Amino acid sequence: MKEFKHISVTDTFTRLQQGEIVIVDIRDEQSFSAAHIDGAFHLTNGTLLQFTQQHDFEQPVVVVCYHGNSSQGAAQYLVQQGFEEVYSMDGGFEGWRHNFPHVSSAE
Repeated sequence: MKEFKHISVTDTFTRLQQGEIVIVDIRDEQSFSAAHIDGAFHLTNGTLLQFTQQHDFEQPVVVVCYHGNSSQGAAQYLVQQGFEEVYSMDGGFEGWRHNFPHVSSAE
């Protein structure tokens, strides 16, 4: 069975700047609304179907949570749904905010 991979905040930033990945943020609505990575898709149980319909299964996906723990389960779930290249971002959004505060936005 395929498994998700880990990716650093820095590698995520680089691949995002190159347009190679899509970011999915699984944090709660309030946290996502307060700040998120620019262009991130807010992935919830209610938006999962929309996400799978809008994105190719070949598109690399990086899952982001608060600290990089919950994203691992969600990343494995996306692999099980057929996404071919899925990553859990180590350090989560807090790691992103610490390294790249200028590349976060509020809705």
